[in-house]
This record gives sequence, structure tokens and C-alpha cells, in this order.
Amino acid sequence: MTPTTMIKTNGISKTVNTTQGQLQILKPISFEVKAGESIAIVGASGSGKSTLLSLLAGLDEVSSGEIYLDNQAMQNMDEEQRAQLRGEKVGFIFQSFMLVQSLTAIENIMLPAEIAGHSDAKKRAMDILALVGLDHRASHYPNQLSGGEQQRVAIARAFISEPKILFADEPTGNLDAANSDKIEKLLFELNKNSNTTLVLVTHDPELANKCQRQLHMQAGELAEVFPESENEQAARQVG
Repeated sequence: MTPTTMIKTNGISKTVNTTQGQLQILKPISFEVKAGESIAIVGASGSGKSTLLSLLAGLDEVSSGEIYLDNQAMQNMDEEQRAQLRGEKVGFIFQSFMLVQSLTAIENIMLPAEIAGHSDAKKRAMDILALVGLDHRASHYPNQLSGGEQQRVAIARAFISEPKILFADEPTGNLDAANSDKIEKLLFELNKNSNTTLVLVTHDPELANKCQRQLHMQAGELAEVFPESENEQAARQVG
């Protein structure tokens, strides 16, 4: 069975007003992402990667064009409607973790489920905290956790509502190599086991190469790049 299209963009662009006039951050971009697919958005700083991610997640509005998230037209929605769509279908992981410092690990994870009105929020949170290997840290506050542990809590929080799409902005950017490896493994395990569509921004070529496709941004424009096949990788290693 052919996978359904989870994200579709038709000529989306982003222009902002500056003191020098209008600045086009993104030129018209069109692409599709299938359900369960993993996509890396790569490119130099200032190329428009994070802007594109914010538009796809409904955190910002397009200046022109269309975005369909699970066949729902975001360009026709107001902020309240986009927030509702995010709550139902989207998880988001930030480079800086974005945990609420006054809440424990378990309370941070429960928060989206409580907002969504799930009566079993605490059980869900404990189950997913165990899944990321941190059930023994449930009562710890963010400042009592390492960077890698905080990011695992952030991933658990993103997954508690069982999102169809997970957006991640530099998810390993603030972590050392050992913790980066753990986070990468966790992201792709959840992507595979939950059939969650994964779209991430990264400067890390190793992380990007683990995704099924790469979208390369350059000066606000998009060029699609496919990773090497296993045969191509093997040939290069032998050579």
C-alpha cells in the first residue's frame, strides 16, 4: 500500500519587512513528505532551515503558497486553529530543550496530555519516561538532569500525545557525542515503531545521512538530495 502524504507544500515563501524594505527569507518551495518518512533539512546558517521548519509546524505563517498537514490546509487557519492542529498531530523538539524549570520531569511530560484533556496523563507520562530510560528520574527537576537527560525528557514530552509528525530543530546541537548517539537512536526507534513522520533540522552530516532523504537549503531555496544507497556506501568504503 502506498504511504499517504503527511506534508505537502505548494510554492510556500516567507517575506518579512525590515527597515531596508522587504526581505525574502524563503523563495517558493514545493515538496511532499510521506507518512513515516524521515527527512533532514540541511544547509548553512541563515539558509532558511529553521524558518521552513517553523512554517511546516504552523509556528509561523507563510507569506504565500499552501501547506497541507495530514490533508488539512494550514494557510486557511488562524493561530487558534493552527494551535489545535499542532496539539492533535504535531510534536516539537528544540535544541535548547525548552523544559519548564519549575516542573519535574514527569510533570513536564504530562503537560501536553493534560492540556489535551487526557485523564490518564500521568500513566502515559510514566510509560513513555520508562521508554526513554528515565523512569528513575521522574521527580527530578530540569536543573538536576544532564543535557542528554533533558533532551530525552523533551522527546518523551513530544511523543506523549502520539503525534503523527515530529519536528526537531537541531535535536543534538547542545549534546556531546555519547548523548547525541543516544538521542539519534531514540528518535529513529520512535520514528520506526510509531510510524511517526520525522522532519529535523541539523548541521550534523551523520545524523542527516541516517534520514531517508535530505532537503538541502541554500539562500532560501531548496534542492532535494538523496542519501547514498547501501551499495554506494559499500563501494565507497571498499574504494
